[in-house]
Amino acid sequence: MTRRPILFPCAEQRLAGTLDLADGTTALLIVSGGNETRAGAWDGQAALAARIAEAGYPVLRFDRRGVGDSEGANGGFRTSGPDIKAALQALRRQCPQVVRIVAFGNCDGAAALMLTRGLGCDALVLSNPWTSEGGEEAAHSPEATRAHYRGRLTDPAAIRRLLSGKVRLGGLVRSLIAALRPAPAVRGLVGELATGIATFHGPIRFLVAERDRTGQTFLGRWNKADPRIHRCPGASHSYVEPHAQDWLVAQILEALRETGRSTG
Repeated sequence: MTRRPILFPCAEQRLAGTLDLADGTTALLIVSGGNETRAGAWDGQAALAARIAEAGYPVLRFDRRGVGDSEGANGGFRTSGPDIKAALQALRRQCPQVVRIVAFGNCDGAAALMLTRGLGCDALVLSNPWTSEGGEEAAHSPEATRAHYRGRLTDPAAIRRLLSGKVRLGGLVRSLIAALRPAPAVRGLVGELATGIATFHGPIRFLVAERDRTGQTFLGRWNKADPRIHRCPGASHSYVEPHAQDWLVAQILEALRETGRSTG
C-alpha cells in the first residue's frame, strides 16, 4: 500500500488530504464528521483507509476548510458541499482508473452527504447521521434517554444500585419524564435529510453504533423499518472496539463490492 499526502483547491483555498493508493476502479471517499481531522478519532479513519486500500480500493480522506491542515474558515457541515465536491474531483484526478465512488460519512459527515444529495457519488454509507437541531445535544434527546434506560434496566448492577438507594430518584424521575416526550415530527433537519436523499438513485446503507447516542437519536427520528439500516451491537460512535472496527470494514467493503459489480 502507498499512502500519499495531497493538496487540492476549493473555493480559492487549499484543502489537505491523504490518499491510500490501490488499483481498483471503485474508490472510497471518507467525509469526516464534526471538527474531526482526516485521521479520525484515535487515528481510526487512517486505520480504516489502510484496511480498505489493502483490499484493493483507493481511499481519499480530507480536512474540510478550517479544520486540521486545510485553509479557510470552518463553516460547519451545512457549508461543506464545495469541500466534498472538490475532494471527489481530486480523487478522480489522482486515480484516473476510478469509475465509481462510494462515500462514507460519520455523524454530521453523513448529514452533509445527505444534504448535498450525494454530490454525484455512486453509493453512500451513512453512519450515525446527525439529526439534532441547533444547540440540541443528541446525548440529551428523548430517543437517547429512552435507549439509555432500556439498557440500564437489563443491567443487573444498575438494578442493584437502584434498589440499594445509590441512585438519586429526583434525577431519575426528571430523566424519565424527558424520555416520555414524543419524538418530533419529520421536519427541520430530519426532513431536509430525507428530502436530500429522496432523489439519490444509488444504494444507501445506514450504519448505527448501538452504544452511540447520536445513532440512537437517528433511530428515534427515522423509520426504524427502513431495510437499509444495519446495527452494530456494543459499538460506540467511532467504532473503536475491535469487533466494531471489523464490522465497519466489512460493511464498507460490501458496499464497495456491490457498487463495483454494478459497473456497466
